[in-house]
Amino acid sequence: MTEQQKLNLGNLFETTAAQAASDLHLVAGRHPTIRLDGSLAPLIKEPFLTPKDTEEYAFFLMSETQRARFLERGELDFSYTFRDKARFRINIYRERGFFAVAARFIPTRIKTLAELNLPLTLERFTRYSQGLFLIVGPTGHGKSSTLAALIDIINHTYNVHVITIEDPIEYLFVPDRAIVTQREVFEDTKNFSSALVHSLRQDPDVIMVGEMRDPETIATAITAAETGHLVFATLHTNSAAQTIDRIIDSFPAFQQNQIRAQLANILLGVLSQRLVPSAREGRLPVMELMIANHAIRNLIRENKSHQIDMTIATSYSEGMISLNRSLVALVKKGDISLSTAQMYSMDEQAMEKLLEE
Repeated sequence: MTEQQKLNLGNLFETTAAQAASDLHLVAGRHPTIRLDGSLAPLIKEPFLTPKDTEEYAFFLMSETQRARFLERGELDFSYTFRDKARFRINIYRERGFFAVAARFIPTRIKTLAELNLPLTLERFTRYSQGLFLIVGPTGHGKSSTLAALIDIINHTYNVHVITIEDPIEYLFVPDRAIVTQREVFEDTKNFSSALVHSLRQDPDVIMVGEMRDPETIATAITAAETGHLVFATLHTNSAAQTIDRIIDSFPAFQQNQIRAQLANILLGVLSQRLVPSAREGRLPVMELMIANHAIRNLIRENKSHQIDMTIATSYSEGMISLNRSLVALVKKGDISLSTAQMYSMDEQAMEKLLEE
């Protein structure tokens, strides 16, 4: 790779960071493209990328070990620090036989709940000594940032041992009152499930699981929460009710009643979030927050997850937030348009009633 190509790649990373874009895409036959406020924006002043460009960029970003792993698998995730200025979660893959790069920008400073426009009441979930709290939502809608904000509260508040298991490591925590040990799947450990099993022998108080991908990881996370640990994890689901169903359905039928009972006992809550276009600029989070009170635990135990949405909607006084209530609050403040709220609502009629209150 020539010095000029290294300079070009550095400029692209700098542009991504300077514009606070969420992603940078390097695909042969296209301009380098960034994602701003959820929409793709080609950098038209940059020349089209050739297959040679993308291949050389990809190989430059990978270590020798990573190159061997990529050539074996055809795709690879890893984190990359650019000149101590910014971090990126890199995915190298092939498309039509050519190399392509997707780079997710990770700010070096962990934002607070207030800076993320999230309710400060979420801090309550950092105070438990054990249990399971889940952050769910689509890819690219702020789950990692929310998770990092909660872990950072613990880091600056409690004398505990926090273990994170990530693929790859995204936000870097600077240990303060807590000891924070960060383990990267495939680099520091074999997989999520193995790392979780061994973490129980590493004297943790808090465990953060970047993603619960398989039944083994889910089962071990539940066991960790049962045995006196506070566990935070993410899932790619769209609501609290769907999250409960996804967890239960990932197990064979003969195990589901046991998992349902365990989950009812150890679940602290589920935050489902997504980022929606602001009426001004950027994106704002809307959310559904389910808190595992007595009623919710009974619904999980009795296999009545279809009633969870109604329980959330009628439990605002207990701190729960329905997606519609979150959308309506932003509409009334003029932060998002009514059309945006209608686009993201799962029940427009119920939302219209809330707007009339």
